[in-house]
Amino acid sequence: MGWMSWNLLADKVNEQDLTEMAEALVESGMARAGYTYLFIDDGWQGGRDSLGNLLADPVKFPSGMKALADHLHARGLKLGIYSDAAPLTCAGYAGSLGFEEKDARTFAAWGIDFLKYDYCHAPEIADTAQVRYKAMADALRASGRDILLGICEWGQRKPWLWGAQAGGQLWRTTLDIRDKWKRRPDETWGEGILDILDVNATLDAYAGPGRWNDADMLIAGLYGKPGPSGDGGGTGCTDVEYRSQFSLWAMMNAPLYASNDLRQMNEATRATLMNEEVIALDQDPSGKQAARLLHNEQWDVFLKPLANGDHALAILNRSDVEQPFELSFSGLGPLNDAYEIRDLWQHAVLGVAKGWKGTFQPHETKVFRLRKA
Repeated sequence: MGWMSWNLLADKVNEQDLTEMAEALVESGMARAGYTYLFIDDGWQGGRDSLGNLLADPVKFPSGMKALADHLHARGLKLGIYSDAAPLTCAGYAGSLGFEEKDARTFAAWGIDFLKYDYCHAPEIADTAQVRYKAMADALRASGRDILLGICEWGQRKPWLWGAQAGGQLWRTTLDIRDKWKRRPDETWGEGILDILDVNATLDAYAGPGRWNDADMLIAGLYGKPGPSGDGGGTGCTDVEYRSQFSLWAMMNAPLYASNDLRQMNEATRATLMNEEVIALDQDPSGKQAARLLHNEQWDVFLKPLANGDHALAILNRSDVEQPFELSFSGLGPLNDAYEIRDLWQHAVLGVAKGWKGTFQPHETKVFRLRKA
């Protein structure tokens, strides 16, 4: 859990904005809620010195990357950084191909805690991707510092089948998310919340402790902001849709990393990102991704077993209209009794029953915690 720089800053990332964002993580209470990583995306690089050592851009980061990491660590935060398994990154900066060991030692010396490793300008073949990701994973392990590896080849080579063996702790399962509910028929690119959900929801068998399906950034609070999230038809979402993304990502145990401007959040965004009852589902010790038990044009139903014996239930109205829904728990796998039903957005117990019915707004997701009565 944390905050990612790309949607707000793109490759204009810099020390001042990141320091302010770190302070906002702490002062807003987000760090206390679990958002402890600050992830720097592409654009921080300043090339290499005469010995081939990777440098931070001295204009963007005048104090240096180690000073930034020390600043974060003193506040109980962790620092993530970005590179690419090719000579150049997606934005055209220095990549790490051929410099894996050297760059891993540099990251360790700086105090980096996480590496997002992209795959732009690299061969499409899956075998090559596995070799390149393993090379960096091996280098990180040999660096003398515990640095997590996030594989980011956009799901095109099915990293859920090989990512853990290559040394990754998480892997992106789709192309980049944009600030929209779903891709329109006339749009050829730009993934929306629903587009990513329909890929990630099928991969529950591959997730578990230390091996996570990464469904990309949270977009709550962007509201159509120009820039990376606004490309490809990203014209913004409603607060109901942002809340649905947060609910569904938590049910799927996806990494939760915000990408809005934390320095000026409205109350709706704050309430979405800091719902600790929903966060608890994402961070449940069992590490089990929810299974999608019902899927059609109008509805999705997800069920997730929790470590203490409870179950989390999420129901999504996929349609564009308000409509009612009724569900008997007896049709949902292991649920065969009456349950205490707690609504995790209302923060209230609704009663004890063998099922539930109610009305949904368009694109709304309701999330319940079920405890055997």
